[in-house]
Amino acid sequence: MSSYLRKKFQNAFGNGSSTQSQNAKDEIPYPANSDAETDSYDNNGNKETEEIERSKVGIMRALVEKEDPSAKGLDDQMICRFLRARDLDVEKASNMFLKYLSWRKDFVPNGCISPSEISNELAHNKVFMQGQDKIGRPIVIAFGGRHKQASVDEFQRLVTYTLDKVCARMPNEQEKFVAISDLEGWGYANSDIRGYLAALSILQDCYPERLGKLFIVHVPYIFMTAWKAIYPFIDSKTKKKIIFVENKKLRATLLRDIDDDQLADIYGGKLPLVPVHDC
Repeated sequence: MSSYLRKKFQNAFGNGSSTQSQNAKDEIPYPANSDAETDSYDNNGNKETEEIERSKVGIMRALVEKEDPSAKGLDDQMICRFLRARDLDVEKASNMFLKYLSWRKDFVPNGCISPSEISNELAHNKVFMQGQDKIGRPIVIAFGGRHKQASVDEFQRLVTYTLDKVCARMPNEQEKFVAISDLEGWGYANSDIRGYLAALSILQDCYPERLGKLFIVHVPYIFMTAWKAIYPFIDSKTKKKIIFVENKKLRATLLRDIDDDQLADIYGGKLPLVPVHDC
């Protein structure tokens, strides 16, 4: 993104500074720096916090298993992610988790999404998975300029298919992934607000605490119209993980988190892109 576009975003959405105002919650700040914040559970974990989490996981498990016995087959790490997404509030996390279980049974009754269910979406060749960042988080790359407004249901299934794929590729010590949203060639024909909001809902409500960072690259000025519509629906934790990258700093910014031999070749790295359905 050029400095001109950066100024346009900042003028339209705010500059992302810490200055507070009465209407701050209604403003749409454009992330001005290239370092996303990380949530407190990533880097500031301690023995006391871990003990509190373990205790609350046990309480939450008892509550959700009573309401839905299928929760017995799920591990503590998953329950803990829902707890963290609701700041360790057991009641809120339990409600969120039960809604997830109900969604999963309804939307993914066979346990996974088959490529045959999303053949139209896969044909656009817009989602790829390749490499890991410096701490072992797998990388997903999506090309917004290849997305077309079509069936929201099938797009949701593509999102679910992709998230299941990336979660399955995570090393045992990792729970999060890194995403690159490449908007080169993005225009009004790609401005599928309903689809974007549906995808955001799946990510935040059904795969909480899975996103580590989201780099948004090659951002055209006209994207800010869609961004303004989407931004209010992004939760505060997710907002802190979003990085808008200037074109001239693209490779340097990605290399802070991703080694050259793990970076996609289209960004100056050494790995060729691999379509998500071939992973």
